[in-house]
Amino acid sequence: MDDYPLLNLFWTMLWFFLWIMWLFLLFKVIVDIFRSDDLGGWAKAGWLILALVLPYLGVLVYVIARGKSMGKRDAKEAKEREAAFKAYVREAAAGDTAGAAKSGGSIDELAKLADLKERGALTEEEYQRAKTKLLV
Repeated sequence: MDDYPLLNLFWTMLWFFLWIMWLFLLFKVIVDIFRSDDLGGWAKAGWLILALVLPYLGVLVYVIARGKSMGKRDAKEAKEREAAFKAYVREAAAGDTAGAAKSGGSIDELAKLADLKERGALTEEEYQRAKTKLLV
C-alpha cells in the first residue's frame, strides 16, 4: 500500500464511479429502446446492436439523437404511475369510507374533530380523547 499514492487512489475511484455512471446510462438507454413506442422492431434491433457492439459510441449517439424523446417518455411514465397511485388511493379510500359509513361514519367524525382542533375549539387532549373514543 506504500507504493500506491493517495492521488492514484483518487483517480482510480473517480474512473470507477464514472464507469458505474456509464453503466447506469447504458441500462437506461437499453430500457428506453424497448419502451419506445415510436420505434419499429428493426429500429429497436439496430439501436440495440449499436449500443451493445459499440457501447460508448452507441450510447452517445442514442442520447444525442433521442435524448429529448427519452425525457418525454420518462415524464409520461411518471405521470401514469402517479395517476395509477392516485386512483388506487381513491379506490382504497372509497372502500374505507363505505366501511366507515356502516360503522357510524367515523371518518367524517374524525374530519370534524380535526377541523374543530384546527379552529381552536378543542385542545390537543380533548381531541385525542374524542379520537380514541371514535376509533375504539
